[in-house]
Amino acid sequence: MAAQEVRTTGAPPIGVIGGSGFYEFLDDITEVAVDTPYGPPSDSLAVGHVAGRAVAFLPRHGRRHTLPPHRVNYRANLWALRTFGVRQVLAPGAVGGLQPDLGPGSLVVPDQLVDRTSGREQTYYDGEPGTDGQPHRVVHVPFADPYCPVGRATVLAAARSAGWRPVDGGTMVVIEGPRFSTRAESRWYGRQGWSVVGMTGHPEAVLARELALCYTAMSLVTDLDSGVEVGQGVTQQEVFAVFARTIDRLRLLLGDAVQALPPDQGGCPCGQALAGTEG
Repeated sequence: MAAQEVRTTGAPPIGVIGGSGFYEFLDDITEVAVDTPYGPPSDSLAVGHVAGRAVAFLPRHGRRHTLPPHRVNYRANLWALRTFGVRQVLAPGAVGGLQPDLGPGSLVVPDQLVDRTSGREQTYYDGEPGTDGQPHRVVHVPFADPYCPVGRATVLAAARSAGWRPVDGGTMVVIEGPRFSTRAESRWYGRQGWSVVGMTGHPEAVLARELALCYTAMSLVTDLDSGVEVGQGVTQQEVFAVFARTIDRLRLLLGDAVQALPPDQGGCPCGQALAGTEG
């Protein structure tokens, strides 16, 4: 089915990139396959509605969670969402806490990012021919503030209204994975003052910026990373267990945030990220 067959009139759909557990917050789901010049995205888009608003959901790791963080085709994922008409992206994800006060169940809405990945395709402007067969021009997008200010404010307000105590701001450090951090690495990240650690927040955020999309991370702490200072260290079972206990509440929050987002990018600088880069 072509994307345009299920598009709604009015505001473009909102994009959500997350785990398979988020399918259930959508009504009237239609599966949509979107081709990209960067290969296939992680899965087809699940297009549905939340309180009358169109939402395109993309499972980051595939619907069966078969793609490790370093194998996710981030360029195809963001391109597919934009091709479908998405201009605002919400990105819920599990992270480890790097500070003792950020224990399991904490919700962090970060405002900064540190990239510790390696080898990932992290730009559309890589010197290769573009979709028109011509070489890409050199483009340097502003990235001092990686996340959408309007999206962040919307998620924080929705979380407070729903009874969360969200952490406003903080730095997410993104590691290559799929292994978890050593204890020495976790302590080093924490000493820098960084808040949480994840494996998928980069290059998602910068690719969204290169496509002039609004991008907002919603980081659910599932563990104290490697025990931070004490403890036995994080395990996959622990992460999945905490996420499973919290997924229903997080889905409700995601729905509230979708409803509260403005109908377009008006008043937001993200949509102007490529202004002045022509030529």
